[in-house]
Amino acid sequence: MNKPFYAPLADRGVISVSGGDRRAFLQGLVSNDIDRVSPGTAIHAALLTPQGKYLHDFFIAEAEDSLLLDCEGGRIDDLLRRLRIYVLRADVTLEDAGTTLGVSALFGDGAAETAGLPTTAGTAAAFQDGVAFVDPRLAAAGVRAILPRDGFESGLEEAGFTAATAGDYDTLRLGLGLPDASRDMEVEKAILLENGFEELNGIDFHKGCFLGQELTARTKHRGLIKKRLIPVTIEGPCPEADAPVMLDGLETGRMRSSRDGIGLALMRLEYLNKAAETGQPFTAGPARLIPRKPDWAII
Repeated sequence: MNKPFYAPLADRGVISVSGGDRRAFLQGLVSNDIDRVSPGTAIHAALLTPQGKYLHDFFIAEAEDSLLLDCEGGRIDDLLRRLRIYVLRADVTLEDAGTTLGVSALFGDGAAETAGLPTTAGTAAAFQDGVAFVDPRLAAAGVRAILPRDGFESGLEEAGFTAATAGDYDTLRLGLGLPDASRDMEVEKAILLENGFEELNGIDFHKGCFLGQELTARTKHRGLIKKRLIPVTIEGPCPEADAPVMLDGLETGRMRSSRDGIGLALMRLEYLNKAAETGQPFTAGPARLIPRKPDWAII
């Protein structure tokens, strides 16, 4: 069996949330249940506008006396700014920990076992002076590790991982149909249920109030989902992000991220059904698109 891989994710950042009120603070804001986070469990969650539209998503793991948010690095200042609005008098300290901590993806055959974890989504454990956890969305996506930046490569290689690139991990992610932050979810417009958050364990409808809960719950219970983020096989050149997806002369969706002949597209469900009935192809520019329903998705 080949050794599993590790890929540093330079586009990810880390926020440390500490202080005695850290759990209660996040519990009232994010889409998932902070009470589930422990040294043995990590979660995936989102921060929404009060109107229920996407702002940020992140993984939350526990390390000693802090909660660590594995978040989108290029927008970390915006996330910190938004979180600080709600601190008020709470005993909470928010810090950009990205100068000392980084995120790596560990994936391939035996990745979880090599990191000392079972192959169960969300399982976490201390690992090489940091924390590692099986992707809470989908165990097939491998393991994420938040580690000190100094010397993490040698530590991972000694543990049995082989160096790979972020592009290698991105190809895995796209094949599984997993969205990647604002590359795939439009800020202040995207709705979580259009992007698989319920099936991918990113929402808890029983935890109590959080920002944007009312619209999210109403969308679920009234069955108002008309679009879904769908993986597509691309025949031809990869379309640019936000390129229109066409069917028989009608715009039916928009491309999101893509590489190496696979991508994600936000598509209207009515046209997915129509194409399945008629056999007509979807196109984006000169490329032909073949949608594929992920095994985990309920559509």
